[in-house]
Amino acid sequence: MHELIRRLLEKAPVITDGAWGTQLQQRGLPVGAAPDPWNLERPEVVAEVARGYVDAGSRIILTNTFGASRIRLERHGMAEAAADINRAGARISVEAAAGKAHVFASVGPTGKMLSMGEVDERELRAAYTEQALALAEGGVDGFVVETMSDLAEAVIAVAAAAATGLPVVACMTYGAGKAGDRTMMGVTPEQAAKELIEAGSAIVGANCGQGPEGMVTVVERLHAAVGQPVWAKPNAGLPRIADGVAVYDQTPEVFADGARALVQAGAGFIGGCCGTHPGFIRALIALGG
Repeated sequence: MHELIRRLLEKAPVITDGAWGTQLQQRGLPVGAAPDPWNLERPEVVAEVARGYVDAGSRIILTNTFGASRIRLERHGMAEAAADINRAGARISVEAAAGKAHVFASVGPTGKMLSMGEVDERELRAAYTEQALALAEGGVDGFVVETMSDLAEAVIAVAAAAATGLPVVACMTYGAGKAGDRTMMGVTPEQAAKELIEAGSAIVGANCGQGPEGMVTVVERLHAAVGQPVWAKPNAGLPRIADGVAVYDQTPEVFADGARALVQAGAGFIGGCCGTHPGFIRALIALGG
């Protein structure tokens, strides 16, 4: 186990942060717009989101770089700014953390499918390597490769991040299949755990896709597969659609109650994904992290 991960787990559960996209939307980001360029265009707003989670008590906060790979930024005409966007995103969170929290860089899927021939392994490797190097230069403490459904893409992203020497957390998104225990591509927790650890991940986990109650079995299986604590960031329950926008009605208190079962199932790191905000983090603090 990486030394930083080991030290963090001395006081578990480790409370991470909540959603970023919806927090930026509340501050003026148009729905559907890419949030990552705001690292250059509106850094003060991005910093406000980061500070909100630090002030709430997060011991790990992420970066506003989920969609900042060259491949994903290309659709917004920002591919050539990828390195600058990632370095800026890292620095914003590091400065906001001010030594009160660790910063793990968020790395998400490119949005292009290997299996459909929309992108090849060489392109993915180059894009994730560029992103990982820029984030490391920005001063992050580690990486979270998250919201992945394609295990092959996740493995490439993990390997690129691990090559920096920093610890890597790797999370797939589950919720498909009759039992809700597979990714959209049919990957099981056991398959994911094996390949992600072999690729260089220090910790495996699950994020997005379901609320706390729906993630318990997946966390149990991941924990059993790796024999160590896992990372969990569920949504604030299941959404309803209002005026074309996903709305999450679960309260911070109900979310925290559900999170207790995740800790019992083996989650050593816990936070929130879609629909969560600093209030959810404050509710999680009662778990003892």
